[in-house]
Amino acid sequence: MARLAYSLLLYAIAPLIWLRLAWRGRKQPEYLRNLGERYGFYPGSAPSKLIWVHAVSVGETRAAQPLIEGLLARWPDHRILLTGMTPTGRATGREVYGDRVIQAYLPYDYPGAVGRFFRHFSPAFGVLMETEIWPNLLHAARRAGVPVVLANARLSVRSARGYGRFRRLVGPAFAALSGVAAQTRGDAERLLALGVETAEVSGNLKFDVRPPADKLALGRQWRQAIGSRPVWLAASTREGEELLILEAWRRAAVSGALLVLVPRHPQRFDEVAALLRQQGLPAVRRSAGLPATDTAVWLGDSMGEMAAYYSLADLAFIGGSLLPLGGQNLIEAAACGCPVLVGPHTFNFLQATEDAIAAGAAQRVGDAGELGERVADLLRDAGRLASMRLAAAGFASAHQGAAERMLDLIGRWTGRAAR
Repeated sequence: MARLAYSLLLYAIAPLIWLRLAWRGRKQPEYLRNLGERYGFYPGSAPSKLIWVHAVSVGETRAAQPLIEGLLARWPDHRILLTGMTPTGRATGREVYGDRVIQAYLPYDYPGAVGRFFRHFSPAFGVLMETEIWPNLLHAARRAGVPVVLANARLSVRSARGYGRFRRLVGPAFAALSGVAAQTRGDAERLLALGVETAEVSGNLKFDVRPPADKLALGRQWRQAIGSRPVWLAASTREGEELLILEAWRRAAVSGALLVLVPRHPQRFDEVAALLRQQGLPAVRRSAGLPATDTAVWLGDSMGEMAAYYSLADLAFIGGSLLPLGGQNLIEAAACGCPVLVGPHTFNFLQATEDAIAAGAAQRVGDAGELGERVADLLRDAGRLASMRLAAAGFASAHQGAAERMLDLIGRWTGRAAR
């Protein structure tokens, strides 16, 4: 009955979903393409042997890379079907995997749509990345006899409380999973409490993602062009944070320093550019070229170049953490050997953040004022920055190996030995 009520609610809010697509399509027309896929209608026929991997957007698509490489190696006679929910995630899939995977949108969680999805593709098994729990999807997978594993799973205390309010609906969905490969023991315990029957700790897959060599080389080229100026990167900033970061930048007042500001979402690039003009700051967009000697802020309005930005920077602040948004993942920064600062709100990536702080690869600040002071202190202390760079590289390498552990668990839980 809970799932029926949920499905009826989805049908009732269908006009709101269409309005949301239309609204997003104003800034990103790609949202209005391939609409049939969002309702389970796919062109052509599917290969007879498929492994399905679902990565909701950009971060999950990149994080899935070592796992997808491992799936292709262990099951070479299967194709990979990579599903997502956003155009930026789909574009990232093309960039990272090319034509080695088949891409499609995962349909909305309507009973008919998810049923058509499984009838069309008939995957051997499915792998959902991180925390993608859809009641009708998992019910349809069980009816179709498709084992589904939740990989690289994470669930914050806050999210667990939210799911707990709808236990009658989500409990059967969690129980339908063949197994959960959790990032940490806390994640596993919270998922088991919500109805998951089998969970093991495998670590965080993002530690196994190697920064692209061409992007690291690009960052070094930027560094050479910019010269000896101190460079502070504000990475993956969210709405409301940029003004705080600019206040911190002014407080830091490091002579000749360059702030590289990279918003999390591409649809906000123009908005942040307008803010910089309003603030009267000499700014240049990445799309317009390299910063000049008098440029105060370089606006990173590009996609897929975060490793280059980390390679360029002397120090990075990870966005989403000054405001109560849960933060973003600092693992890519550590893999590039970039020292990190985070704000007080990192509940979405708590374990990785705490581990990085304990390793000396990261430091936490309480607010924008302290952020500015800490940036100034570190940019003036080459020795401390060098120590943090070494700690970052060591922290990243010490936590690798999650992909192999997940592949072993997937083989066991789906009953499909590699061949």
